[in-house]
Amino acid sequence: MNLQSIQRYDKSDFRKLLIDFPNQVEDAVQIGKKFSVPYKNSHIQNIVVNGLGGSAIGGDLLRSYLAEELTVPFIVNRHYYLPKFVNERTLVVVSSYSGNTEETIAAHTDAKKRKAKVLCISSNGQTVQMAKKFKHPLVTIPKGLPPRAALGYSFFPILLSLAKMKLIKSKDADIKETIAMLKKKSKLYSLLSDKNPALQLAKQLYMKLPIIYSAADRFDIVNLRWRGQITENAKQLTFGHVLPEMNHNELVGWKVLRRMMEEEMVVLFLRDKFDHERVKVRMEVTKGVINQYASKVIEVHSEGRTLLARMFSLVYLGDWTSYYLAILNGVDPTPVKVIDYLKNELGKA
Repeated sequence: MNLQSIQRYDKSDFRKLLIDFPNQVEDAVQIGKKFSVPYKNSHIQNIVVNGLGGSAIGGDLLRSYLAEELTVPFIVNRHYYLPKFVNERTLVVVSSYSGNTEETIAAHTDAKKRKAKVLCISSNGQTVQMAKKFKHPLVTIPKGLPPRAALGYSFFPILLSLAKMKLIKSKDADIKETIAMLKKKSKLYSLLSDKNPALQLAKQLYMKLPIIYSAADRFDIVNLRWRGQITENAKQLTFGHVLPEMNHNELVGWKVLRRMMEEEMVVLFLRDKFDHERVKVRMEVTKGVINQYASKVIEVHSEGRTLLARMFSLVYLGDWTSYYLAILNGVDPTPVKVIDYLKNELGKA
């Protein structure tokens, strides 16, 4: 791969967005620090983040990251309406990067009716207009990015808001380590050489069907992020599951489609040093089973001291891998034309 092939396919310079991601995180942190949260933790019984696609993944990562610390339930809602339990003691985060996601707008209206404590995060559109109309606190983030490339903005302002509400402890030290790690990796992953792990991994996934496995507890959403980025950026199908659940059903499926598995399927295990000890054992046994069938089995390990850094180390590697896979596939990583078509058709209905 060379700069000419990148320039040929990457018409919107998605590569620059990836290189600048550490700067985006720094900017998102500053936005979060400046934002004044009007709610108190004593008023919150549960948290619901409403969003779809790239606007929801920040909430998903927060749920996984904070699962062992938060003392109130936290869910991510991807629908037109809210769960029945939502009331005036629910913190409803309305997350829509464009501000025009129809499901999220409907849920926002529902939250107003339920008198929930609403916090909006958006760059533009109806979400911003509704926040002003209903006098809901609004985190305004920069516009002009593909929503999936705005993860820093959908994650860190909410994280800092929860800390300001005393729902969680300060994450300043974790954030500092994460930014330093991302800056280091930005330099490495932008290299067009054999020293670049993301590029080498993309080459191993080229013209293959990636199957991604991870532990369920903290890396389920990192797993989901990998799958979403490969499908949207590289326009390439990928599937995955989490352990231990995968051991109770999907493992049995590694049997019949032998030719397809041996020729076309590559399995990635996303590993973390603090995976549950029994899950580590399960992964080793599972690898032994799958090695008999898959064309290749690859392990990818998180890096960092804190959980936040380790999660984002794998997220960032996956984002870059999906980018290089797009270039190898000869497609522009930025457009998602079939999603645009779907939205246009829905607009007619």
